[in-house]
Amino acid sequence: MIVFLIDADNLSAPAWIEEAFQELESEGEISIRRAYGSAENLRGLAEVLRVLAVRPFANLYLTKNTTDLALAVDAMELACQTPRPKTIVIGSGDADFVPLLVRLRERGIRLVCVSEQSKMASEAVSAYNRVIHVGQNKGAQTRQLPITSGKQSLPAPKKVAVKKVPAKKVAAKQVASKKAAIKKIVEKSATGASGEITVQRILDVVPGLKSGKSQRLGDVAKLLHDAKLLGKNAASPKLFKKFPRHFELTPAKQPNEVRYIPSSR
Repeated sequence: MIVFLIDADNLSAPAWIEEAFQELESEGEISIRRAYGSAENLRGLAEVLRVLAVRPFANLYLTKNTTDLALAVDAMELACQTPRPKTIVIGSGDADFVPLLVRLRERGIRLVCVSEQSKMASEAVSAYNRVIHVGQNKGAQTRQLPITSGKQSLPAPKKVAVKKVPAKKVAAKQVASKKAAIKKIVEKSATGASGEITVQRILDVVPGLKSGKSQRLGDVAKLLHDAKLLGKNAASPKLFKKFPRHFELTPAKQPNEVRYIPSSR
């Protein structure tokens, strides 16, 4: 049994998740598929999670991000079940997961990481049996690490890959269909609602921004959605990042506030 647990605050682009599933098909059937993250990030991934049948788990709204802990608790719970998973895939490059990986390895579970290369912590690489990098121009690139366990020798994956060649051909049409659907989602998320979106239109919909004070990103996003300036599954940070000279997102890594920067004359 293969388990794929996604840190949606880290692996946060629909295209990356779709790319990860394509690459993981060589590992076998992914029985358990879950995504953990803030409500804002999960909203932006809603359509790709629906297409790929991934269960979303939203964080409680707290001052401290709890995504990593929620994912780790579920991973250990699954590892203690009978039968336990053969492989657990973590969709994050954070080094915070290393203690979890050590415990999972002690239970004989094979570990795979999926991460954008720029977000992969170097100290976490050796904790995995395999690391898959997504979000690159030439598609996913993988790094197969030495496996010391007797049951997890290198020839075994080669035999599985040969047997699955016909299955990949049969599934090619399904993968192409999913890829086309994800492409539409990404394009919609980037552009939002129809029509040109300007700084002035945003300020007209959210007049509170004109004060120059920080506003809660969730409240601002709701107003933009209601005014059709933001698509149903579009993420508000992407919209504001189009106007870096006019809007500031804080904190930089996982923003929850936005501030308007008046143009100096």
